[in-house]
Amino acid sequence: MVSIVRRLFRHLMRRRSTRVTTEGTRFLFFTLAVAVAAINTGNNLFYLLLAMMLSIILMSGIIAESCLRRLEFHRHLPELVYAGEPMTATVVVANRKTRLPSFSLHLWDATGEQEIDRGLTLWQLMPGASQILSYPLIATRRGRLRFDGVRVGTSFPFGLFLKKAYYPLDGSVVVAPAVRPVESTFLQEIALFGQDLSLPRKGHGSDLYNLRQYHAGDDSRSIHWLSTARTSKLMVRETEAEDQRRVTLMLSLLAPLSHERLFEDAVSLTASMAQDFGARGYQVRLVVGGVSSPFGQGEAHLLGLMESLALCERSSPDGRESPAPSDKGAYDPEGGATIVFVPWGEVRKVFHGVRADGIVSESVLQGRQHAV
Repeated sequence: MVSIVRRLFRHLMRRRSTRVTTEGTRFLFFTLAVAVAAINTGNNLFYLLLAMMLSIILMSGIIAESCLRRLEFHRHLPELVYAGEPMTATVVVANRKTRLPSFSLHLWDATGEQEIDRGLTLWQLMPGASQILSYPLIATRRGRLRFDGVRVGTSFPFGLFLKKAYYPLDGSVVVAPAVRPVESTFLQEIALFGQDLSLPRKGHGSDLYNLRQYHAGDDSRSIHWLSTARTSKLMVRETEAEDQRRVTLMLSLLAPLSHERLFEDAVSLTASMAQDFGARGYQVRLVVGGVSSPFGQGEAHLLGLMESLALCERSSPDGRESPAPSDKGAYDPEGGATIVFVPWGEVRKVFHGVRADGIVSESVLQGRQHAV
């Protein structure tokens, strides 16, 4: 029974709260002094002054409550942002009262028991009117940033009390890992067997690789007529192999708590390389643990990869890596390059049976940390 009453009291206190301001404290002491003087002297002037002061206190509560009633809030957030980069959040405040305005409103973001002051103030909101308030916001960690509601307060009309009301306003935004430029030499540093992972190769595809002079036996459909007319020689269009414009990025989720920072660096580097390859026209596929995305290009595909990296979670080494997808062709080396990111453990144990063209191991990640 006591716990039920306690929860009910906490719920009511969260919905409505009143705090006495510094000026209000002085006013209450002065009111108490006037009350003592009125009782001791019996002077009617003291009683009149006391009645006026008590009416001011009563009016403060009634008017402040009126300002906080029948407000409506809407929050607008971007679907995805990157950690460490500023974004703009927008809150729309509407006064649904038909006659009475609201004055001196101050807004806080409410997350759990925490109130975050964004510096949002409305001095006047007329009945039936609405106003848009925007503020910058920076998420420091990847994941899902959640908002529980909005707390609105006012000290109107006399500044004696700060009265607050809570309005539930759930919202969330996906925070992708921080993306940083990838050094041009990094692919050569992690490549195995002397391969150049960033170098396009001649083969069957649609992108232009090179123009050369026509040789006997070449397909006449490959003749590049514009260059032929310009050079007066038959020129053939060579295309870039499409399988060499594909890359698979595989991220291991296995890491102990002591490797939390290395794991986050691996996630951030995976996101950075996905964006780098995507910007260079590669078809990128992401394998996180045992969950694989299809090959794809474009902004929508990249946003999907970033969301997967934003929401992935580190797994304890006591468990095992999720099984690889059943599609054996997913790891066929002829289907493009495969780069694995292993923040903890040995590659051959974490990604058994996967032939990697490039490895970002624990030592590589540690070296990048020391270089920063």
